[in-house]
Amino acid sequence: MTFASPLWLLLFVPLYYWWRKGRAQMLTLKMPQTNRHFSGATWRSKVRPLWNRIGLFSLGLLVLAMARPQKKWQEEKVKADALDIVLAMDISPSMLSKDFDPDRLTVAKKVAVDFVENRPHDRIGLVAFSAEAFTQCPLTADRKVVQSFIRELTVGRLKDGTAIGMGLATAINRMKESPSRSKIVILLTDGENTTGYITPDQATEIAVSLGIRVYTVGIGSEGVVMSPSQRGPNGSYIFGPRMLKFNTDLLKDIADRTKGKFYRAYSERDLKGIYAEIDRLEKTKVEIKTVQRTKEYYEWFVGIAIALLLLEFLGRWTVLRSVTP
Repeated sequence: MTFASPLWLLLFVPLYYWWRKGRAQMLTLKMPQTNRHFSGATWRSKVRPLWNRIGLFSLGLLVLAMARPQKKWQEEKVKADALDIVLAMDISPSMLSKDFDPDRLTVAKKVAVDFVENRPHDRIGLVAFSAEAFTQCPLTADRKVVQSFIRELTVGRLKDGTAIGMGLATAINRMKESPSRSKIVILLTDGENTTGYITPDQATEIAVSLGIRVYTVGIGSEGVVMSPSQRGPNGSYIFGPRMLKFNTDLLKDIADRTKGKFYRAYSERDLKGIYAEIDRLEKTKVEIKTVQRTKEYYEWFVGIAIALLLLEFLGRWTVLRSVTP
């Protein structure tokens, strides 16, 4: 705690002198001969010297109040021109392919979680798609919530297939009424469009009309890969070597038309580098302003002093009034 006007504290010097003088008078009253002289004194005469101290103590509190005790600290105000980002992630069965360790989806989730961690000022949402698409998490500034939903992504929750157009359209729908300056979709898939009542071309047109930029990420290697080939009797996937196709031209077209960028990830290292580059390209403008905060405490001292002075006044003119000074 500091004082804004510390010179007022010099008034404690005369107050101290006054206190010493009053104390000397009290000691005189306690001497034997004086006690004999006041042997018939009532309790009021004994209390009165102490009661007079209340006024002195109140004056001390008022001196402290005039010195303005206060606490100061610095506070940072962060003003961010936040972006809206929707991650559209493919959860079709081929995302369990083993050309990534342990599989494509696990690595994609891990890298996406790290990406979200590095975007503290943005609103981020999550869309999952295979033959259908759904919003796993609406736009939110709570990174922990988004990361939790990313970790919960699993294959098999939707019908098998890859509806890239549906995934992109659902992501766009989350941002169509957003007031944000920049709206971005990061669409990650490992295949080509095989189903969906909204085509990738239609979804791309909507993105262009709304000024939404789309970064497309193709994950996985082409050719023969250990991948789910069919379901077993218990519903689990049976893996086998499969020839997987990848529509590079489609993803490039989506990115080019929306002024985004197409990326190809053949490994976890590639994928980390891609998200790192997107993070650099889409920087949030942040303004940090340091503000000096001050909390005043003089009101407390004034309030207590007034209460004590009122108490002293009432006591002097009621219970102590009959005592002759």
